[in-house]
Amino acid sequence: MIDEGRDSGRYLQVEVQPKSHGEAEAIFPQQGISKCFDDDGRLRRTGTVWTATAHIITAVIGSGVLSLAWAIGQLGWVVGPTVMLLFALVIYYTSNLLSQCYRTGDPVAGRRNYTYMDAVKSNLGGVKVKICGWIQYLNLLGVAIGYTIASSISMVAIKRSNCFHKHGEKDPCHASSNAYMIMFGITEILFSQIPDFDQVWWLSIVAAVMSFTYSAIGLSLGITQVIGTRNGRLKGSLMGISIGAMTKAGRVTMMQKMWRSLQALGDIAFAYSYSIILIEIQDTLKSPPAEYKTMKKSTVLSISVTTTFYLLCGCMGYAAFGDDAPGNLLTGFGFYNPYWLLDIANVAIVVHLVGAYQPFRARARAHYDSQKGLSQVYCQPLFAFVEKWTAHRFPKSDFVTKEYEVGSYHLNLFRLVWRTGFVVVTTVVSMLMPFFNDVVGILGAFGFWPLTVYFPIEMYISQKKIARWSPRWVGLQMLSLSCLIISIAAACGSFAGVVLDLKSYKPFKSTV
Repeated sequence: MIDEGRDSGRYLQVEVQPKSHGEAEAIFPQQGISKCFDDDGRLRRTGTVWTATAHIITAVIGSGVLSLAWAIGQLGWVVGPTVMLLFALVIYYTSNLLSQCYRTGDPVAGRRNYTYMDAVKSNLGGVKVKICGWIQYLNLLGVAIGYTIASSISMVAIKRSNCFHKHGEKDPCHASSNAYMIMFGITEILFSQIPDFDQVWWLSIVAAVMSFTYSAIGLSLGITQVIGTRNGRLKGSLMGISIGAMTKAGRVTMMQKMWRSLQALGDIAFAYSYSIILIEIQDTLKSPPAEYKTMKKSTVLSISVTTTFYLLCGCMGYAAFGDDAPGNLLTGFGFYNPYWLLDIANVAIVVHLVGAYQPFRARARAHYDSQKGLSQVYCQPLFAFVEKWTAHRFPKSDFVTKEYEVGSYHLNLFRLVWRTGFVVVTTVVSMLMPFFNDVVGILGAFGFWPLTVYFPIEMYISQKKIARWSPRWVGLQMLSLSCLIISIAAACGSFAGVVLDLKSYKPFKSTV
């Protein structure tokens, strides 16, 4: 890492670029001559099928699992699991296409791409790189809002759980989530001022452990609920929630049934999102064999594990509660006891999201160290993008570039204002629209087609030089078009859900 002078500000750190192939060949003229360095001059990678599989599973399983019971509840026993399997197959296929774009030109000996954006730039270039970048940044902004909502809901759930335990289940135990959103925002303002967040890589490991903790508790409670029902009867229906059924929001109309079914597609898509970090995970793998071959095996294993886990969580939740399946399995109070276990699960959610709110920015530029484990806190691209652009735009402004030493901390006024403002904006938006399922559906719809399907397919076509209108090109374009239609439908359903919720919601007066 280098500093561009004291006036440039230490927060403008630039990653040292790997040696070009010419330089690498000058140092290592024969392939494999060095036991310590790879062909790009970097330290030899040591990742295997198992480390890559672990990285993918850890990155995928998260808060998206909490809405799967509700999603299957909208689609039913036939369509729900089928849709989940179809999403898994599409993501497996496009992930394999993307893994073959890790090296430009030749998948075995071509130039390496270290991030998703590097791959887009090498294979597509031009305006598509900027479009991809803006999609990523907007997606990260949305994830920040989603994390704020989810964490506040879990904190409210802890308070209500203890209230139910003390006063009984008939007490409504209403509570407002606004105060908890503000608490979460203040915490993130403090964390966001850490310029070198990669130094606290352990926070990602803690967050990963927490995600497995609450996911496992949710699955266990669902199974226990099914076993505890009379004759072990499974609730739910083949076609999902029926028209005319009564819910907390009122009676379900035909239009609501349609919108909720489309929104469920977005929730499922959000749960599977991981393509954006696949290249970074692949960059940890040793070779030979070729990295894309190892990644293919890891993709099969990881998607098989996560799909099985998702089906269990979603199906057990729906089997336990049927049409009453809550939007968030651990905060909708389908379960009341054991209350202490619910508290543990919700504390785990809050800890996970507090840690993930900072690393979430690294999903566009994450760093995985196969020797330390998972470390998503290498870079904060959304902050870095704005800060570097501003520094280049106003290089002589002390407000932008000058740093002040406060003990061992280097304070930059622009960083302080910009990052604080970002957290404040996401917190205010969360308070205006505290709708967990709707936000999750929007995020899933917004990120699924462009980042998981479109760019991987376009990069693969460019990499393999597939001729236009050839059978393979037509097939890939048909897949892309089909997924675009699904994303648009899911987005429409999610936005319709927001509109319906806003009709009965008063801003800044969120009470559950």
